Amino acid sequence: MRLLIWHVDHFTAEPTERGRSKIADAEPRAASVTDGLVVFAAVEKPDEAEPNAVAARAAQAITEVARQLGVHDILLHSFSHLFVELSTPAAAREVLNATQRLLEADGYTVSQSAFGWFNRLEMRAKGHPLSRVARQV
Repeated sequence: MRLLIWHVDHFTAEPTERGRSKIADAEPRAASVTDGLVVFAAVEKPDEAEPNAVAARAAQAITEVARQLGVHDILLHSFSHLFVELSTPAAAREVLNATQRLLEADGYTVSQSAFGWFNRLEMRAKGHPLSRVARQV
């Protein structure tokens, strides 16, 4: 799983068009976060073997950044672009949902953007050394 974590002033993902995946939110809604983290996440084919372990490593990596920044609000955004060996959409959904549950169990407020949809994105990112962090878990 690959993560690109952005510390943002504000981020909004507004669903505009359903993607080709058979797995998609039936009633997509806009998602947003203010003064929090946006996690662009890509679940890869090898992650399918151990989805719970991958989710645990992702939650740990996200928690480390959140603690360093003193942030409590997190938005997970499925981001399949730019990655070659993606998992199935069902596996990606499973890992993202498990990651969300783990983060919420640690006390974070977590949401997800519409899964299986193209989104119009609006983002204002902070500009400090930890405002953009990449991880592979």
